[in-house]
Amino acid sequence: MTGYLVNDTRKVTTHRFIEMKQRGEKISMLTSYDFTTASIVDGAGIDGILIGDSASNVMAGNGTTLPITIDQMIYHAKSVVRGVSRALVVCDMPFGSYQVDRKEGIKNAIRIMKESGCDALKLEGGAEIIDTIKGILDAGIPVMGHLGLTPQSINKFGTYAVRAKDDAEANKLLSDAKLLSEAGCFALVLEKVPSVLATEVSKEIHIPTIGIGAGNGTDGQILVVDDMLGKTKGFNPRFLRRYADLNSIMTDAIGQYITDVKDCSFPNENESY
Repeated sequence: MTGYLVNDTRKVTTHRFIEMKQRGEKISMLTSYDFTTASIVDGAGIDGILIGDSASNVMAGNGTTLPITIDQMIYHAKSVVRGVSRALVVCDMPFGSYQVDRKEGIKNAIRIMKESGCDALKLEGGAEIIDTIKGILDAGIPVMGHLGLTPQSINKFGTYAVRAKDDAEANKLLSDAKLLSEAGCFALVLEKVPSVLATEVSKEIHIPTIGIGAGNGTDGQILVVDDMLGKTKGFNPRFLRRYADLNSIMTDAIGQYITDVKDCSFPNENESY
């Protein structure tokens, strides 16, 4: 199936991400957590799909990403992989799966790759986890970095506010970005950082940057699919653009179904055996 504005139906790889940056082509990414959504997103022509630990929020109703487990991430990732034929599929390593030590991080990374069938993994953090990232890369696993607002560290920062607004934090972010790039990461997510800083980072490193709340100067963009489709309510950050209002559409459809059942108009003769 050829998606929207997609002529090349070959499988997207980590190398293709880097090639896209080199030729100035923006990279489109969305999250997915299930087979049906992933099939639609992939069929539309998306470049990359992230099985985010945001499944903890979106699929399970938790207040943070912290509770989700490796087993749960593998379950979601396997479901997504089965629905994708073209997009690059990246899976988050959940909180606690790589922070303890290098050996455990590598072991968990290998397990997620083997059991899920995804193409790459994403880890949050810079210098503090660089040894683990290098070990995972040495094991032959592609890694996407993640700097700026790192939701797995919410209890450390205490807020989901924009990060790296002061010089010290901005300098550390730039340093960490270079470190991740030099280590061999194939891409880097920049979340909720000033657009000027995100643009600078994107120019300073050779790997593509994927922004979420980081302005238009990054090499690509990512959003949570349920947010951009308007399924979620009460979440209205500045960076979010809603492309549909599925919450209202689904509510109306379900309401009509209830009415049809109550007044015995469903099922009719054509819908019966």
